[in-house]
Amino acid sequence: MRSVNFVVLGEQTIANDFGKKGTVTDLTVYDRKESDIIRTWVVPNGFPEKIQPLLQAINIAEYVIFYVASLDRYTGEQIIALDMLNKKNGILSHSYEVDENRLHSMIKGTVLQNYKKIDSLNIKEELVKLPPVSNDGPAQIVIDHSFDVKGVGTVVLGKVLQGTINQYDNLKHLPSGTDVMVKSIQMHDDDVKQAVCPARVGLSLKGIKPDEVGRGDVITSDESFEIKNELEIDFKQSPFYKGEISENQMCLVSIGLQVKAAKFSSISPVKLILDKPVVCRKNEICLLVKPESTSVRVIGSGKIN
Repeated sequence: MRSVNFVVLGEQTIANDFGKKGTVTDLTVYDRKESDIIRTWVVPNGFPEKIQPLLQAINIAEYVIFYVASLDRYTGEQIIALDMLNKKNGILSHSYEVDENRLHSMIKGTVLQNYKKIDSLNIKEELVKLPPVSNDGPAQIVIDHSFDVKGVGTVVLGKVLQGTINQYDNLKHLPSGTDVMVKSIQMHDDDVKQAVCPARVGLSLKGIKPDEVGRGDVITSDESFEIKNELEIDFKQSPFYKGEISENQMCLVSIGLQVKAAKFSSISPVKLILDKPVVCRKNEICLLVKPESTSVRVIGSGKIN
């Protein structure tokens, strides 16, 4: 069974036509199984009220579907986030009300310039042409939801970022370092013995309680991850962020699906002290966000040193 994961941005309601609605929180998940491929669409419905769901949904996906219905600051934020997270593969479409020339000037010089530009009526037809993309290596699963299921125990939903996961695998939960065992695996509500990157999975876990698992946590056999309370990043400020940054100022740090509060301990180079530990690797992209900003909320980005 192969998998393809999309994020749906702009006019989010188009996802209703793509698949069956599943989990609904500040991220809504739709999926559809056709022949041997499961396609999943993640919608950051908690955005634009909050910027965190936008960054998390983008990080879950291999492909972007961006249907622009208006050219406002939130469209700008989505363009900035996609560009900083280097999401190179996507479909771009827009409603008839949108000024095409203005949209093209907004995406000029960003990764969106190379998205396939298509008529909105052809989005469904186009997305089935996008092939599965997999990463080999030690198993890595990133978690986006966790539940306590009566009679089952701890159940997590997430994506296999790398490698293969098997029933009865013994893995580590990060950042806690707790040993966990995969009791069972589900894909598209079907029990399976194995799931391969980039499968979306539901896992029943032994060895950890639901309240010990958070969004962005990782279950893995990969020893290359580090747990950090302080970060130094090769930082580049967004030209669209109008605020100043200074020592002791607070912000949010976004790495993968993790969003943590942090404080600037240094501006040159940019160093941050985090409220809670993050799971990360060298050169991973890190976004800094100021959620209370009245204009663009993305401060900038950089790779972790």
